[in-house]
Amino acid sequence: MRIGAHVRDDDPLGAAADRGAEVVQFFLADPQGWKAPKPHPQTDGLLASDLDVFVHAPYLANVASLNNKIRIPSRKIVLQHAEAAAKVGAKGLIVHGGHVTRGDDPMEGVANWRKMFERQAEKGGFAVPILIENTAGGDNAMARTFDMLARLWDAVGEFDAGFCLDTCHAFASGEDLVGIVDRVKAITGRIDLVHLNSSRDEFGSARDRHANIASGTIDPDQLVAVAGAAGSPVLVETPDEGQAEDIAFLREHLGR
Repeated sequence: MRIGAHVRDDDPLGAAADRGAEVVQFFLADPQGWKAPKPHPQTDGLLASDLDVFVHAPYLANVASLNNKIRIPSRKIVLQHAEAAAKVGAKGLIVHGGHVTRGDDPMEGVANWRKMFERQAEKGGFAVPILIENTAGGDNAMARTFDMLARLWDAVGEFDAGFCLDTCHAFASGEDLVGIVDRVKAITGRIDLVHLNSSRDEFGSARDRHANIASGTIDPDQLVAVAGAAGSPVLVETPDEGQAEDIAFLREHLGR
C-alpha cells in the first residue's frame, strides 16, 4: 500500500516531497471548467519519479446527464483528460458518478454511462482506466447509494471500469464504514484507489466537506481499517495544512 495526497496542480513533485507522499492526485485543467488539458510542465519529472500518479477529472463532468448540452461535453472532457493523464503516467482518471435531474429515470443515467464505455471500447478503450467515484449527495445520483452503484456496475463492469472509494462521501451518504470494503468489492469486485477523508459534518449529512483525520467526525480507527482492508493506493484530499500529519498518522497506524 502506498499513501499520498491530492496536491496542487502546478507542482505535484514539490508537494509530494513536502508531504512525504508516495501517491499524488491533481487536476490537469480548471476543475470548474470545460477546457482541454495542456501539457503539464512537470511531465518528464513525473514520468521519471517513482510516484503513483492519479488525475481527477473536472467536477463539471456528468456523463449520466440526460441533457445533451452537459452529457456530450462531459464525454469529450473525460476522453481528453484520460489521454492527458496517460501522458503524465497516471494510473487512472477519477470521474464522479454524476446524476440525473429530478423526474428523470436514473436508469437512463446508467445507460448513458454504458454508452460512453461502449463507444470508446469500439475505438480501443480509454488511454488510462476510468475510476468511478462514489458521491455524497443527490437523490438521483449514480454512485451515492450502493443499490444504485450495483445497477451502474451491472452496466459498466464488463468494460473494466475501476472504482474509487471516498470515505467522506460514503459517510455523508449514510453508508457505515465498518465492513464497507467488503460491501463495495461484492458489487464492483475491486477498489482501485481510496480517497481517505474525514468529514466536517455528521453521518448521513449528504454534505461533501472534507476534514483532516484528527479534526473530523469520522472515527480515525475506522479510516485506518478502510485503508488497511482496501489493498489499494490511498490518498487524502484533506486541507493542505494537515496533509503531512494525515499521511504520517496513516503510516504509523498501518505499520508502514
